[in-house]
Amino acid sequence: ERLDDLVAENAGLDLVPVAGDISTEETVAAVVAAADGRVDALANIAGIMDNFAPIHEVDDDLWDRVFRINVTALMRLTRAVVPLMLDAGTGSVVNVASEAGLRGSAAGAAYTASKHAVVGLTKNSAVMYGPSSLRFNAVAPGPTITNIVATWGSRLAAERLGPLMQATVPTPATAAQLAASITFLLSDDGTNINGAILASDGGWSAL
Repeated sequence: ERLDDLVAENAGLDLVPVAGDISTEETVAAVVAAADGRVDALANIAGIMDNFAPIHEVDDDLWDRVFRINVTALMRLTRAVVPLMLDAGTGSVVNVASEAGLRGSAAGAAYTASKHAVVGLTKNSAVMYGPSSLRFNAVAPGPTITNIVATWGSRLAAERLGPLMQATVPTPATAAQLAASITFLLSDDGTNINGAILASDGGWSAL
């Protein structure tokens, strides 16, 4: 229903909604099929949090779930799209990393590790495909108003990270503000930017 609403709100655009679990090969194949053989730009946005659990409180299910959505899904969709971009001789990919991909005090162990992985995949891909005129960048958001649930599921995390975040975290950004950073990197305005991790965090990373 939310996808149908999005299509209705943007009636002048040729939007093709695809619903599914982006971490599965079936959904990835459906997304690529909907692109009808050409993808000029890809934004990997899907992600989930980890309730700020430190490593001794992380069970295998939490770890696997966070990495499946935050890393494996991103890898699979990018893997499927890159050949189309190589055939076209152009393409731009933006991955959503996080402030947690830049520091160790913004989330729990699983989420922090997953977003560091996103940063690594972004930089490696920029090196590998830059000579083929493909660009890979990432945005590293701070707090953003989304439907992703972020709760203090760990007493240790609340004690250690709570005071740090209360003292330093800026006002949450809107989804539109984050989208502006993503579309800038995807667009031709970012033509000379490759392998960058743009801190779209209201200045949090400057502290």
